[in-house]
Amino acid sequence: MASSKQKAVYWLGNDTLRVSAALFAENRGRLCRGLKAEKDVPAGSVVVLQGGEQKQRYCTDTDELFRQESFFHWTFGVTEADCYGAIDVNSKKSILFVPKLPESYATWMGEIYPREHFKEKYAIDEVHYTTDVSAVMKRVKPGVKEYEMESLFQHYCYARGGMRHTSYTCICGSGNNSSILHYGHAGAANDKTIQDGDMCLFDMGGEYYCYSSDITCSFPVNGKFTADQRAIYEAVLKSSRAVMAAIKPGTNTEESHKQNMFGPLWFGRLCCKGRNVCFCLIKPDAAAVEVCGVFQGIERIDEPGLKSLRMGRVVQERMVLTVEPGIYFINHLLDKALGSPAQCGFINNGVLTRFRGFGGVRIEDDIAVTADGVELLTCVPRTVEEIEAFMADETSKPFSPISSQKL
Repeated sequence: MASSKQKAVYWLGNDTLRVSAALFAENRGRLCRGLKAEKDVPAGSVVVLQGGEQKQRYCTDTDELFRQESFFHWTFGVTEADCYGAIDVNSKKSILFVPKLPESYATWMGEIYPREHFKEKYAIDEVHYTTDVSAVMKRVKPGVKEYEMESLFQHYCYARGGMRHTSYTCICGSGNNSSILHYGHAGAANDKTIQDGDMCLFDMGGEYYCYSSDITCSFPVNGKFTADQRAIYEAVLKSSRAVMAAIKPGTNTEESHKQNMFGPLWFGRLCCKGRNVCFCLIKPDAAAVEVCGVFQGIERIDEPGLKSLRMGRVVQERMVLTVEPGIYFINHLLDKALGSPAQCGFINNGVLTRFRGFGGVRIEDDIAVTADGVELLTCVPRTVEEIEAFMADETSKPFSPISSQKL
């Protein structure tokens, strides 16, 4: 009986050539054998490739003639645009990620095929949608419990990624709970009902083969930022991108942390609907390496905002770090600052009152340090416009789990 790889053939009829999917399976096998022979390739490695992207002519609805990216074609033989592929080096298991097309595609472009179609067409082991990884966000609606969101994340990690463990206790804070840095413990167990108008701060990561991710997304539960929510969020996003742009081998993490915590970005004024919002309390979480980065002989700095800095050392190439600035409105610290003669003069209490109960915003990304900068390993909606379009199902942009992006 012929195998599925032998049945899957690219052929345009008449006298055109037939190309079997077995050719691409053979290519993937050669790639895996070559990588396994390299001593520097760690066990459990996965090859991730991005296919070519469909482009339009001058922002019209006329598509340019598509040609697949050559390396992706050699590996998978896929003719469709906007796909990703992954190969487990040890098992040679192949996974194809295809875009989840909107219903309107069927009107303008033709039939929308199910995932099984691509699995059979290309003799691939598994097929998933490129948007599957970000599905943790769209399920959030007013009236659900925080722990329901934690449960969805854990289910996704295990069902799709084989990750029995999470990297740490999930933080699924909404409203004022998003200002609790380690929310989710036994005394505050992700049990609040999420309300319309809340900001959500979801800090969760999966662990696979003892490798952990650490990602935080902050977004409005109803899918639309208020002016105040947007002002706070964009200040944090600006800091996140500034830190990532500055990191390269030789960077001193302590200095980078100080510049973004105590610099003009934080103590300046941010225009919000014509009103000046003075940020009165900021607690950015600085870059933290996956394995504790404080070496013997390096002492922690006993100063507010710095004493919890977990990486007091110089950045080196191939380190994997998190960058996680945040702004939090923590009542007991605000009250303490208002009662301090040295600090109260810097606080606009009238503006501050509006933010009582706001909670907090944190944006956390995983990065790998390269020879001249960083590679961004996190790919989720980040700008206000991306988040609002994503939650409203107005974008088909794929958010891949592993991707290099320009900062």
